[in-house]
Amino acid sequence: MRQQRTEAAAIEAEIARLRSLALDALRRRWRLVFGRTPPAALSKDLLGRMISWRLQERAFGGLDRESLTFLDGLARRGGSPRRQLKPGTVLVREYAGQRHTGNVSVQSVLRRSRGE
Repeated sequence: MRQQRTEAAAIEAEIARLRSLALDALRRRWRLVFGRTPPAALSKDLLGRMISWRLQERAFGGLDRESLTFLDGLARRGGSPRRQLKPGTVLVREYAGQRHTGNVSVQSVLRRSRGE
């Protein structure tokens, strides 16, 4: 348990150090961590975040198979799966100063509008 805390503290310190690095230094660090040149379009913030993720992944483990499958499906379909709304759910949206509500039933969404 103590070694795990020490390792977590070391990773935390390394991530804090990454935040202070200049863009050139982050690109060099990327090459060390990923073994290839970073994509040119990545911002300093994104480079730092991705390097931080990889460091944590190596230290503590990556995503489980179920999460990887879910994310792969999102990437292949180009977005989130359709939401399944349960009967009784109330949908609320305000548009042009008017509040619109809808109640989800078993068969459809019942709509109501009212001005504010």
